[in-house]
Amino acid sequence: MTTLRRLARLAKGSPLHPQWLLGKRTLPANVQRCAGKLLDIGAADRWIEPLLPADVEYIAFDYPATGHDLYAAKPSIFGDAAQLPFRDLSFENITCFEVLEHVPDPARVMTEISRVLVQGGRAWISMPFLYPLHDAPYDFQRFTTYGLGRTVEQAGLQIVTIEKSGHALCTAALLTCLALAGAIDERRGWRKAAFLVPTLIAVPTINIIAKVLSWVWPDWSHMAQGYQLEVRKP
Repeated sequence: MTTLRRLARLAKGSPLHPQWLLGKRTLPANVQRCAGKLLDIGAADRWIEPLLPADVEYIAFDYPATGHDLYAAKPSIFGDAAQLPFRDLSFENITCFEVLEHVPDPARVMTEISRVLVQGGRAWISMPFLYPLHDAPYDFQRFTTYGLGRTVEQAGLQIVTIEKSGHALCTAALLTCLALAGAIDERRGWRKAAFLVPTLIAVPTINIIAKVLSWVWPDWSHMAQGYQLEVRKP
């Protein structure tokens, strides 16, 4: 592990971290009030499970190449989201957070989500928009709100809500911090040493200024870190 990555781990949760403006992982309020069976596609470390009502039957699902090798996932079932190993109309609820950018055919995954949802069932989906390449080579696409809406509707689902994540200024600052830290992380020798201290100064400065400005400056709807959707099967 590089020096910069070690420092980033130590700084996790503070403005010193280049991803600080992403904020903490949160669960949509309606998920926390759901009932019945819930399929968590891309479950990773099962972080949503403790946040669910006690009577929800939780099924964690992940893909071996990314879930096992990149995230040390502990799902109930390993498999492919484009071929879900469940019968039609099996779940009242589905979550699929930060997954669609990593699948070769997101339309197929959305169709599978629709297939296994009961009539009236709900799914909560999120996807990054302005965010760097990650989890290579399993990073294939980004969608606008219109692209997400098209994919949802083609699968026979209805959009209940679609919301952007991240204030526009925070999104720009996040990309700037990641650009600074990522470039230094790839350097070696004296080049890394020469830019390490300026990066450690610049990152928290940019983070704090952007955060403070976001409290008073108007947001811009065209610039988002990502999108969060709630969809319904009619």
